[in-house]
Amino acid sequence: EIPRGLPSVTWPSIDLATMERLLPAAILIVLVGFIESVSVGKSLAGARRQTIEPNRELVGLGLANAGAAFTGGYPVTGSFSRSVVNFASGANTLVSSLVTLSIVLVALLFLTPLLFHLPQAVLASIIMVAVLGLIDFGVLRRAWAFSKADGFSYLVTFVAVLGLGVVKGIVCGIIVSLVLHLWRTSRPHIAIVGRIGTSEIFRSVQRYETTTYDGLLLLRIDESLYFANAAFLEDNVLRIVAKQPDIKDVVIICTSVNVIDASALETLERLIERLRAGGVTLHLAAVKLMVYERLQRTHFLSRLSPGQVFLSTHDAVVALAGARPAPGLAG
Repeated sequence: EIPRGLPSVTWPSIDLATMERLLPAAILIVLVGFIESVSVGKSLAGARRQTIEPNRELVGLGLANAGAAFTGGYPVTGSFSRSVVNFASGANTLVSSLVTLSIVLVALLFLTPLLFHLPQAVLASIIMVAVLGLIDFGVLRRAWAFSKADGFSYLVTFVAVLGLGVVKGIVCGIIVSLVLHLWRTSRPHIAIVGRIGTSEIFRSVQRYETTTYDGLLLLRIDESLYFANAAFLEDNVLRIVAKQPDIKDVVIICTSVNVIDASALETLERLIERLRAGGVTLHLAAVKLMVYERLQRTHFLSRLSPGQVFLSTHDAVVALAGARPAPGLAG
């Protein structure tokens, strides 16, 4: 039998022992509930080319759960099934929630005896019809064609949601995405670049006809520097320099470097010393202002000296090579 009437408002029993016992589970519920709610919101908003604000969603969930705490309710999250039914019904504004609230109130007060005999298959069919309209396998095909890693993440999340449920499936998808991100960024693309013609444009010597300079190595790293890829950069720079003993200056082009963390900074300082021991000077070029300002707060720039930080790759070439191409070094 379904209880009739509204829940009573009571002050929850709070004591230190209960708080210690419930805190770990509460943290997990908050994280999973927020992830599920935002995921559902972004999915439905994307279908209508809209956006959501996760911070506002978090505030709304917090207020809703504060109310549930005084009525003995379950933790409040953005339910996927109910949200999909609401979406498929054509709801566009918060008025739909007010209508739903009114119907639920009437049902709790007067219709609970009738709901007792409602088959669960009827409720399930409503959800199934609404959910089927949101399934788009074309997204998986396009993701796989664009990036095998992204396609694999999509596939794992899809299978996990079907087999383990929405919450566990989303968590699996997040874990897989994080692992793939770490794997991808831990081995960034590093290109040896040269000048295209007489322009100030520098591109990979393996893909374009370029001009290189005697004693000068120009390296472009296409990723921010952090703990996972700092050693990879160091090893590659030392390997390339070892193959070209005539190199006197190495310029790391930082056009794609948005962040340098503390671990990467230590690695760069170690690289400076190892190159200096071999008679090679390290320089930086095209460093973004935000990154440069952070470098100024440390001792890195003094340790880089006599190496310099150039405004652009062209400035580095003019200063270090006098813009004079070495004969026979066109890439």
